[in-house]
Amino acid sequence: MDQQYLDHTAAPGRGPALRWRVVDIVVASVLAVAAGLVFVFWNVASNPLTEPLGAVLPGLQALAGGGWLFAGVLTALVIRKPGAALYGELVAATVSALVGNQWGVLTIESGLVQGLGAELVFAIFLYRRWNLPVAALAGAAAGLALAVNDLIFWYPGSTTAFAAIYTGSAVLSGAVLAGVLSWLVVRGLAKTGALDRFAAGRVVSGRRPR
Repeated sequence: MDQQYLDHTAAPGRGPALRWRVVDIVVASVLAVAAGLVFVFWNVASNPLTEPLGAVLPGLQALAGGGWLFAGVLTALVIRKPGAALYGELVAATVSALVGNQWGVLTIESGLVQGLGAELVFAIFLYRRWNLPVAALAGAAAGLALAVNDLIFWYPGSTTAFAAIYTGSAVLSGAVLAGVLSWLVVRGLAKTGALDRFAAGRVVSGRRPR
């Protein structure tokens, strides 16, 4: 396995360190709350995008879905611990719900489902792989979770064609906006030294833990 994707906080000869530290909780919370505020903005800003897309081809509006999916992937890529993706997405969704939006408490339910989608991918790789393909896959899984959840709660009885287009659009948006973009953001933050207390920062900078 390529060593650059392993959590270098692990002791020699062992797997990645999976226990949360106080700094992990604090930083994960800060990232999630910040993402939640982005969600609040996206709740309004996405409307000029989703309406024309849906008018052109019903189901394409899900291309905007990635704007609500990045919190889990971003948090997981920084913290690299079990539960980070679920925590990040759920807290961000809760912030969005508390500030107020058109979906109410179902926002939290969506955050739970979408966070679980991303979390599942990182778990499959045993919390050892944090490269771009895995990040994109986690974003895509969150997009799939979004699509299934929306089709059940918001589009019951939709046609097969609509469901297929909606699901494909959500998966693509999740892979790009939540997966690729989050991976690029983490690399950018790591290069500034802001993540030096995390394996994500040390891998990019080449520094080892003291």
